Amino acid sequence: MKTNYLDSTERSLTVAAELLNKQEIVAFPTETVYGLGADATNEAAVSKIFQAKGRPADNPLIVHVHDPQQITDYVTEIPEIAQQLIDAFMPGPFTIILKSNGTVTETVTAGLDTVAIRIPNHPVAQALLAQANLPLAAPSANLSGKPSPTTAEHVYHDLNGRIAGIIDGGATGVGLESTVVDATGEIPVILRPGGITRSEIENVIGTVELANSLKVTQPKSPGMKYNHYEPDAPLYLIEGDNNFFQEQIRHFQQQGNKVGVIASAPLIDQLHVDISYPCGHREHLSEVAAKLYYALRYFNDTSVDIILAETFPTQGIGEAIMNRLTKAATNHLKQNI
Repeated sequence: MKTNYLDSTERSLTVAAELLNKQEIVAFPTETVYGLGADATNEAAVSKIFQAKGRPADNPLIVHVHDPQQITDYVTEIPEIAQQLIDAFMPGPFTIILKSNGTVTETVTAGLDTVAIRIPNHPVAQALLAQANLPLAAPSANLSGKPSPTTAEHVYHDLNGRIAGIIDGGATGVGLESTVVDATGEIPVILRPGGITRSEIENVIGTVELANSLKVTQPKSPGMKYNHYEPDAPLYLIEGDNNFFQEQIRHFQQQGNKVGVIASAPLIDQLHVDISYPCGHREHLSEVAAKLYYALRYFNDTSVDIILAETFPTQGIGEAIMNRLTKAATNHLKQNI
């Protein structure tokens, strides 16, 4: 298959919208990561997403729509607390799970009676959704299990020849997927932490619960059941002081490994390592979030044998950062104190 590499001009968006209406799949930028879109009401189109990504069939997809009024087209009801969340965080890096009315395909919902819906606030995503006039089922535009794409080049690397089009809208902003909240029960549950933090949600609706993804057998949301975000080389999380981190580098180097390190300032400047990727400043975790997937992919183009990554506090967006790093990691080494 030829993959059309498109810019974000109106003419290119028209081409992309035409492809989507012909039941093809197209990658497009959002404020979180690049998504791989298909008509959520068309089984043949949605099946192409799973084929292109190698995605498990029981992993549901998020449906992207243009504005809040469209949500009612795909759900049975919007409870009051759900409406409060929609008003506060949509458009934005936020996904809400509600009861499905059956309009989207069972492949999108993985056979569940719920549907995940999001309204991206990226201008290119908004323009494409409006022009295509379709609800777009859109997981991250990468091979399943690998780091999510934050540039069109990442998408091209993974999916060239597998999909009909890629819209290049530049690097994404947030860098991590949307927060997913299940609003079908009495108390909303965060199924996946992301760009909207737990504290921001609780400031709007009060206490929320956090799902234990390790116990999930049939996930309601992407990112709950399967390994995700893995770079080609094994990734080890290092939790301890600077001396402990350097000891782990030395240990793996003495075993004959070329070691890569993902760390923030000022730690990265204090380590002696073969190759490193600076992911922002520890005091500004939004920088770390924006660079995390780029860092994981960076080492795929090097000859490192193992990657060691710094751990981060789980306050604010740090909760989402550690969620992704934990799912990507082979092991977690902690200093005994």
